[in-house]
Amino acid sequence: MKINKFEDVEKNVVQLEIEVDAAKFEEGMQQSFKKNASKFNVPGFRKGKAPRHIVERYYGEQVLYDDAINIVCSEAYDQAIDEKNLQPVDRPEIDIIQIGSKQNLIFTAKVTVKPEVELGAYMGVEVKKADDTVTDEDLEKEFNKVVEKNSRLVTVTDRPVQSGDTAVIDFEGFIDSVPFEGGKATDYSLVIGSGTFIPGFEDQLIGKSTGEEVDVNVTFPEDYGKEELSGKPALFKVKIKEIKVKELPVVDDEFAKDISEFDTLEEYKKDLRNKLEETAKHKAEHENEENVIRKVAENATVEIPKVMVEKQIDSMVRDFDMRLRYQGLDLQKYLEIMGMDYEGFRGQFAEGAEKEVKIQLVIEKIAQVENVQASDEDLDEEVKRMADLYKQSAEELMKSLSPEEKEYVKKDIAFRKTIKLLVQNAKLA
Repeated sequence: MKINKFEDVEKNVVQLEIEVDAAKFEEGMQQSFKKNASKFNVPGFRKGKAPRHIVERYYGEQVLYDDAINIVCSEAYDQAIDEKNLQPVDRPEIDIIQIGSKQNLIFTAKVTVKPEVELGAYMGVEVKKADDTVTDEDLEKEFNKVVEKNSRLVTVTDRPVQSGDTAVIDFEGFIDSVPFEGGKATDYSLVIGSGTFIPGFEDQLIGKSTGEEVDVNVTFPEDYGKEELSGKPALFKVKIKEIKVKELPVVDDEFAKDISEFDTLEEYKKDLRNKLEETAKHKAEHENEENVIRKVAENATVEIPKVMVEKQIDSMVRDFDMRLRYQGLDLQKYLEIMGMDYEGFRGQFAEGAEKEVKIQLVIEKIAQVENVQASDEDLDEEVKRMADLYKQSAEELMKSLSPEEKEYVKKDIAFRKTIKLLVQNAKLA
């Protein structure tokens, strides 16, 4: 293999003209024949049994070109990339210049490569320090959530519906006196004032008593998820079957014993504060890290190829789809509910994707400049952590990793070590 030409055709896009000698191309042709021999049906021979020279005479040698090109070009391209120390970020566009038996194979490969990063200030950047304070108000707010969680609903019969009550209702909705799909339910528990239903629905139940039947008139919002209902006036026939009110528990030492391992309320609250402080500390550390990374990336200059942004968007969309599936939805259904098309949905990720790609490139460049690397000991520790996570032995996991996978893990470790270095040297004020 030799590289005849190497040129920049546009920003971050290079083109190589690569030549492979005839003997190497012949090896590819022979491999292609062995791979496809069983497909050839030549008169006078059982299917798949005709010799190669007969197959080429009958079909033409071009019948073997596709696989031969894939075999030979792939190997030669990889060698050329290594020789020129390039870092492609996409598959190459291959064009054949010269091909044929007893001829050198000549082809061009045009590929987008990783852009050059011009670093700005990155050591000792100044960012605002995240607040990790836990106030008495924070503690009370969290404690009240615990109390609310341990409350119970009790039925009241001596008064009508009030805001904050839970009304157990039967209802059926009509548009132009015709029931519509999804507009009917029985024994539905509706928290009055929660804003769960169409605006105005809950307010019209206030002041009504158990057993009372109510006509509720509302208009669906223009941006309602179902197009056939958007902007339409509707009548709901509602029956109030039960009124329930939230009853909070008595907050004392017995309450603390019931919900925790502590004997007193004071001990429980002290432990709750400790947990809140630990959470606040981790949250602040993460926020400081994010702020430092963002500042360092802002200080750097890099022209990001569109293909890298598109790949990051693809990754973000896949992650979003996976989270939807955990909730029993899929992306198509989500888009229908939200009234969005796929391209518009993808477009929402574009800005974030570009920022993510820039951060990745900048941190990688800093790691290179600062010679931040992952040692074999770092790899051992990471594999042990991963093994603990997946409930298997570190030895088995290490053996199962290919050299490429180990290298990927090392790069990830170096990436995280670089971020740690930046945060350690940052000025948090």
